[in-house]
Amino acid sequence: MSWAILGILVLGLGLWLAASLARRAELGRMARSVAAREQALRQGSAAAQLQHPVIDLSRCLGCATCVAVCPEDGVLDVVHGQAMVVNGARCVGVAACARECPAGAITVTLGDLSKRDDVPVIDTNLEAAGVPGLFLAGEVTAHALIKTAVDHGVAVAREVARRTDESGSVDDPWDLCVVGAGPAGLACALEAQRLGLRCLVIEKELELGGTVARYPRRKLVMTQPIEMPMVGRLRRSTYTKEELMDTWTAIVAEHRPSIAHGQVFTGVERQRDGCLAVRTESDVFVARHVCLAIGRRGVPRKLGVQGEELPKVAYGLMEASSYRGRRILVVGGGDSAVETALGLSEQPGNQVTLSYRKQSFFRIRARNEERLHERVADGRIRLLLESEVEEITPDTVRLRTAERGAETLDNDEVFVMVGGVPPFDLLRGAGITFDHASTPVEREERSGTGLVRVLAVTLALTVSVVGWVLWHGDYYGLAAEHRPTHAKHSLLRPGMGLGLAFGIAAVLLILVNLAYLLRRGKVLGIRFGTLRGWMTSHVATGVLALLCTLVHAAMRPGDTPGGHAFWALLVLLLTGAAGRYLYAIVPRAANGRELELTEIRAEIDALAAQWNSTGDSHGFGMFARDQVKTAIDQRQWHSSFLGRLLGMCGVQVQLSRLLERLRGEAHRRGIADEQLGATVALARRAFANATAAAHFEDLRAVLGTWRYLHRWVAALMVLLVVVHAVHALTYGSVLSRGVG
Repeated sequence: MSWAILGILVLGLGLWLAASLARRAELGRMARSVAAREQALRQGSAAAQLQHPVIDLSRCLGCATCVAVCPEDGVLDVVHGQAMVVNGARCVGVAACARECPAGAITVTLGDLSKRDDVPVIDTNLEAAGVPGLFLAGEVTAHALIKTAVDHGVAVAREVARRTDESGSVDDPWDLCVVGAGPAGLACALEAQRLGLRCLVIEKELELGGTVARYPRRKLVMTQPIEMPMVGRLRRSTYTKEELMDTWTAIVAEHRPSIAHGQVFTGVERQRDGCLAVRTESDVFVARHVCLAIGRRGVPRKLGVQGEELPKVAYGLMEASSYRGRRILVVGGGDSAVETALGLSEQPGNQVTLSYRKQSFFRIRARNEERLHERVADGRIRLLLESEVEEITPDTVRLRTAERGAETLDNDEVFVMVGGVPPFDLLRGAGITFDHASTPVEREERSGTGLVRVLAVTLALTVSVVGWVLWHGDYYGLAAEHRPTHAKHSLLRPGMGLGLAFGIAAVLLILVNLAYLLRRGKVLGIRFGTLRGWMTSHVATGVLALLCTLVHAAMRPGDTPGGHAFWALLVLLLTGAAGRYLYAIVPRAANGRELELTEIRAEIDALAAQWNSTGDSHGFGMFARDQVKTAIDQRQWHSSFLGRLLGMCGVQVQLSRLLERLRGEAHRRGIADEQLGATVALARRAFANATAAAHFEDLRAVLGTWRYLHRWVAALMVLLVVVHAVHALTYGSVLSRGVG
């Protein structure tokens, strides 16, 4: 007995220590994510310029599937048991998180368009608001993914085909004129050709590909599978620039869509007959419908400094290996600038300097940022933040830096990678509006989780089972010892007839139910179907398995492995329901407090900045900000569960000490009562919300034990089913008094 007690004590303490360490690591990870989100908010990268994920906390289960499938690091993380957008600027619009979320809690959207003046107003058919027959597709709509561009092009062609009369002749205007031979334009032209439309593509360059054609060599340009019209699904899901360009060239050579190269688009006008006239620098093309797939880059954006017209200044890099032994300056803070600097730094003899006007990068991919820091650390790239080019000469570049003031660099090449001037004037000239607030447009309604439909079907099947039981109530209502003499016994008993069939159905439903775990974990190569669909089937099969088991047991689960499996299945169903609906309440409360804390931190920063700008030379604003933030951090992340539990009695004492420090410092620095009052109010709000968030997080951690209960009950249920099946196969049919 003594050895048993000692062993139990060691095991218990070990498990307690492991749980405490895991909990501390989880709190540390959440604290880092919250800090990264606050930094992103300060830098303006919490939401992307184009697409970014939006999370519905009322649906989020905290399964972390979205974090696992996101191709970019640092976009999403799980905080307080639910997903949170940490750095939306890194979102590339793949929308894998939205597709894989089992609860349908994520949408990848452009956000609140009422405050945007750089997104054209289009309806669900991609038709420009107020300009019938004029469609937009691809990046010009503010969707930056190649797959999305292809889907847009296909959708436009199909909509034009739906509207087009098939009785036209060769003398009539074109059915469709596509401007731009990038991914959207090519897909639109190929689909139009497949549908029998008379379609013309005009392209200013002599090659295909649009923006993709101007990417550096060997750049990975696609990471999602696409399906091209007339071709079908491309063989691979990842392509470099050269591979994708070769694929498109081969497709065009085989199917020969009508493409007019060297046509620089200048505008589109409505004619008296209702057709649209597409104007270029040299021609006019008349069509009933027009699709603008012209991208967003337009012409390269310039710095507007003296010397920018020199031959050594370039606005794009095609081949980094062409530059060796050169003194190079790269200007810009996006992925293009960073990738250009990285590529040039790999060439022998190059001295590469990267200049960016802001304090830090906020919209580059995590992998690019990591590689950049590596190159800076090993001296292959010199990084000049908060710097701007003032003048370019044949042999030098003069910059203005925040750290050193004016600085002159010896220089051979300058790459200006600061984006392009979007073709918005061309769009406005065609009648396209960017005013979302004054132009009501029907938006595509968000699809649901599918759970309501599944529950409705499950309810109908449950009612059917109840009807079955009532129909055969003369048998199911008998005591176990009286059933063998009933006429329906051979049909409904657990070991024969329909009773056995219900048992087999229950086992099959359990296997399908557990397959959800394989799909979610991508085990055994299961990839087909959406995780949302698998989860709805997980709910439906769980309920139906319970019903089939009950009927298999002839409505009398007994004290056998099969009966115990039934009760385990019932507990599994209840814990699953608790996890789906009840567990999410506390995380939402904790996240609500977290959002309020973010707002309070922003108010504190603004207040401190305001005081500093009005002559707070004593620095009380900065002191107050640091004190309050330290109190929040200590209260929320750096105290133990037991410490917070005991500290509940001393909350007011801790708050009083914080306020006393603030008042003492304010008195010593001669701060006005009005400033002190605003600081004290913010400190009270911050302390109260940090305390509430910490205790909600503790409660969430305690309630989180349902997950483990759910899993272990599932394991127990499977074991009992196996024992029951082996017993039934070994000893033959089950007695009528037994369970299923």
